[in-house]
Amino acid sequence: MEFRHLTAFITIAEELHFGRAAARLHLTQPSLSAQLQKLEKSLGVMLVARSSHEVKLTAAGREFETQARLIVQQMDKAARIAKSTAAGRSGTLNVGYNFPASRHVLPYALATMSKDHPDVVVSLWEKRTGPQLTALGDGVLDVALVYGHPHTAEFHHRRVLHRVPLVAVVGRGHEWAGRPGVPFAELANQSCVLFEREQCPAMYDSILSAAADNKIALTIAQIADDPGATAHVVSVKPLVGFASLPRATSAGMGAIGANSVAVKLFDPVPAIDLYVVWRAGDVNSAVDSFLDCIEPPESAESHAEVKLVV
Repeated sequence: MEFRHLTAFITIAEELHFGRAAARLHLTQPSLSAQLQKLEKSLGVMLVARSSHEVKLTAAGREFETQARLIVQQMDKAARIAKSTAAGRSGTLNVGYNFPASRHVLPYALATMSKDHPDVVVSLWEKRTGPQLTALGDGVLDVALVYGHPHTAEFHHRRVLHRVPLVAVVGRGHEWAGRPGVPFAELANQSCVLFEREQCPAMYDSILSAAADNKIALTIAQIADDPGATAHVVSVKPLVGFASLPRATSAGMGAIGANSVAVKLFDPVPAIDLYVVWRAGDVNSAVDSFLDCIEPPESAESHAEVKLVV
């Protein structure tokens, strides 16, 4: 059974006249009759009864017409979806993100995607930079919003948020808790809780680079890969952790009732950039649509100026 045989039969069913049906299909009557015969032979039933006076559908033909129309409609729908997906107007998109991206990038991007590409289903996954890039390379994610950018030809990248500051995180009882800011060099006298570098290379390197600028070595007393776990650890131990300014602000660190306090660091202020990263040569056109919906760097940079209350 061929698809063209279905469309030929439906046209015959609509016209109940071989001449008019052939004209609509731009076929000769013998060619149209041959297509009907091939369809009936493949089904093993007669669909059309015709005489010198009339053309009508058999009982099998009437039932087959209903089913044939459903098949043609589904084929038309499949073609529209395929074209729409190829143009980035529909399909699915898996986006990874970190906390600053959820505050300063995703709201605008998702609102724009919803308005301009309502048929694209966007799934969101909050992960740290390392796990995001792993998932991106494995094809689990289509787009990653991460700190820093990978130095590999496997990925493309674009900066979307400039200089997100990092702050120290301490417990309420820590000696720094009441201070508005602390020179980075004072970390030489503190024990720290840090994360494994593969969790977030850009943040890790920013912290150690600031230490190197001050010619100090950090004392790493504990590892906590989860940002929430860091806040819990410092609330019960005299350790210093690190967080981005947006996360510290949103978590209410320093607010009444909070067990942890965010303290500004300076000389230098460790900071990192936020990038959008995607696979080179990606065939998912929805990726291009999403990239077009992200604010340009000059618009997004202003969002990084978040006031921290300590």
